[in-house]
Amino acid sequence: MPKFNVFGKFVLDVRREDDQWRPYLAGEGKRRPANIHIPDDLADGDLAVFLEDLFHESGTPDTEVRRIG
Repeated sequence: MPKFNVFGKFVLDVRREDDQWRPYLAGEGKRRPANIHIPDDLADGDLAVFLEDLFHESGTPDTEVRRIG
């Protein structure tokens, strides 16, 4: 299960379920569905770039979307 630190703002768990990407916000031992859509045909290796594009307004020059799991 890929997990991403998104610009140091939040952690996003992304699971592949029934041939679809299911994103979840993670924190404090809890997880809840994230209200975003990730295209089902997006390759695992392209998730970080997709999330950078989607959340680019949350970033600063010294932050990034990092895969942490």
